[in-house]
Amino acid sequence: MEPHDKERPLPENGPLPPKTQASCCSSLKMFLVALSFAYFAKALSGSYLKSTITQLERRFDIPSYLIGVIDGSFEIGNLLVIAFVSYFGAKLHRPKIIAIGCLLMALGTFLIAMPHFIIGRYKFETSIPSSANSTISLSPCPVSSPDVLPTGESPVPSAGPGCERESSLSMWIYVFLGNVLRGIGETPVQPLGISYIDDHARPDNAAFYIGCVQTVSIIGPIFGYLLGSLCAKIYVDIGFVDMESISITPSDARWVGAWWLGYLIAGAITLISAIPFWFLPKALSVPGSHRQSGCPPQQSRFITDSIHGEHKYVPEEPANFPEMAKEFLPSLKNLLGNPVYFLYLCVTIIQFNSLIGMVTYKPKYIEEHYGQSASKANFLMGAINIPAVALGMFLGGVVMKKFKLSIMGAAKFAFGTSLLGYFLSLFFFAMGCENSKVAGITVSYKGADVLAHQEASQVTDCNKNCLCSGKDWDPVCGENGITYISPCLAGCRVSTGSGKNTVFDQCQCLSAAGWGPGNLTATVGHCRHRGGCDRVFPYFLALSVISSFVISLGGTPGYMLLIRCIKPELKSLALGFHTLTTRTLAGIPAPIYFGAIIDTTCLKWGRKRCGGKGACRIYDTTAYRIVYLGLTLGLRTASFFLCALGFVLLRRHVRREEKSSLANGGTEIESLTKEENSSLNCDQFVRNSDCDPDRETRL
Repeated sequence: MEPHDKERPLPENGPLPPKTQASCCSSLKMFLVALSFAYFAKALSGSYLKSTITQLERRFDIPSYLIGVIDGSFEIGNLLVIAFVSYFGAKLHRPKIIAIGCLLMALGTFLIAMPHFIIGRYKFETSIPSSANSTISLSPCPVSSPDVLPTGESPVPSAGPGCERESSLSMWIYVFLGNVLRGIGETPVQPLGISYIDDHARPDNAAFYIGCVQTVSIIGPIFGYLLGSLCAKIYVDIGFVDMESISITPSDARWVGAWWLGYLIAGAITLISAIPFWFLPKALSVPGSHRQSGCPPQQSRFITDSIHGEHKYVPEEPANFPEMAKEFLPSLKNLLGNPVYFLYLCVTIIQFNSLIGMVTYKPKYIEEHYGQSASKANFLMGAINIPAVALGMFLGGVVMKKFKLSIMGAAKFAFGTSLLGYFLSLFFFAMGCENSKVAGITVSYKGADVLAHQEASQVTDCNKNCLCSGKDWDPVCGENGITYISPCLAGCRVSTGSGKNTVFDQCQCLSAAGWGPGNLTATVGHCRHRGGCDRVFPYFLALSVISSFVISLGGTPGYMLLIRCIKPELKSLALGFHTLTTRTLAGIPAPIYFGAIIDTTCLKWGRKRCGGKGACRIYDTTAYRIVYLGLTLGLRTASFFLCALGFVLLRRHVRREEKSSLANGGTEIESLTKEENSSLNCDQFVRNSDCDPDRETRL
């Protein structure tokens, strides 16, 4: 299916037939639509993965740093093949290579969902009866416990029937491998797709087209986070368990949503996105791709824009694979020898560390710091935050096109928006929340504000005769507004009801907090009464939207700066190597060390069924805010120092290019005039085979 690869006869004196011109423009539009949908699909599945990080932590009982390893595995897949795909793919059939990549992405997405179908049912820590018979009263304060807290060190619980199988298989490995495969499949989409557009669109339209594609790619995360919000509301084993017997709610730290369902949906969408690319040509009908024998080779390499006087590079047909391989290292050396490109790499690596770490754990930050459910956190990300980023990316492309920003103007615009967004982000430090009141962890049993990290501090006079386990996390909310780690540690003597309707009576520790000797009760779940936090949360959302919009305004101009500061023949390699380095030095390590630092703020770890530390149940919110925001903004601060040096080098680069253009301009015009007189047919083809610019702009 390569109708444009064959040469067609040209009229001796006249333009190409209107049918040929229309075919050129329609093929470009078709590629734009197909690439936009592929961007949408990959962005949807990638954002859905980030929306499920807390679900995966709880389902597989793993800490945040392992979630960072899973998230970074996508970049590992890119690292394996991106340099070669970017270089060799630019010389081969780019649309079909993109189609193969989409198929691999779909397969990897399906693989991520596979553990749900081979692992057992989800079992969480609880002492609440699941029986629907509410007439039976069970005492949550046992006479003895296999894991007695006052001994100081609790023995590892005995292995259950399914422990041997579970311990031998780390199910999160399947998620890791599936994400690696997603990374391999995503490799050709960006460098080959963007370079294909830039090769076949007019220079003044390229920025607008790329802005449109990137805007559509940001619409993908909107649906990804909204899908994550929907799936987080659905219980993980929906359809296989009686929901009346489930005692936890979506706001509970033990809740796991139907994380697997979204991956099946995202995989199907990605599979569909591969179809259009199989029917697109290797190259469109632009001057140079249909060169006749009478056309000089110089005209087949550069296209003269009669309006703007600019030259557009068209890739030459490769001779053979060994020759392409020999050219790879010299081309890479030439690319890295460009000081502007090299410094651009350094700046974006640092800023991508900040961006990736911030975006990966932002839903988790909203959950843990502001006490929101995973479903609501994902909904807010998809419905409020991401649309602001999409609008900023789109308007950045419009500004670039309307004001025809030069390479220097684009750099100043991108830097200005980034700096303004940085100053706005500093206000996040003032929008903090106090810690939840959890007896024995953040407050004493008497209600005093004190952090107690030793488990023995969870035992006091009101519960010491209960012989409670200090390892379980089965929170109840007392009438006094304090959360207790378990009904046993709350000193509750009687429980009635079942599931979410369970009520605990005669809770002695509520009396110890100064509520008197009455019949104080506790209900299932974590207390959510944090008035000050609820008041500051809307301001956090508003500032988050504004700062995200301002920063994203510079996204498209910054990307065009990358394209315009290198030689045309190195464009695909430059884009691919930029993606390779940023994902290797930012995409892989950032989620890991962000997660490891966040883990240091955990106050209470859960326990696995077969023993060992599970997922974190509660964080020190003040410490969480400081390390999360401090690391994010600290990295961006460091990048601004390199930007100052970058402006100096960029200014020199621009002046050198201007002098070179002036020196070569006269000679080139004279040469083209001679060629025009001797090759009338070829010149007529050059002037008429380009698409109507008005049609392209109306896309």
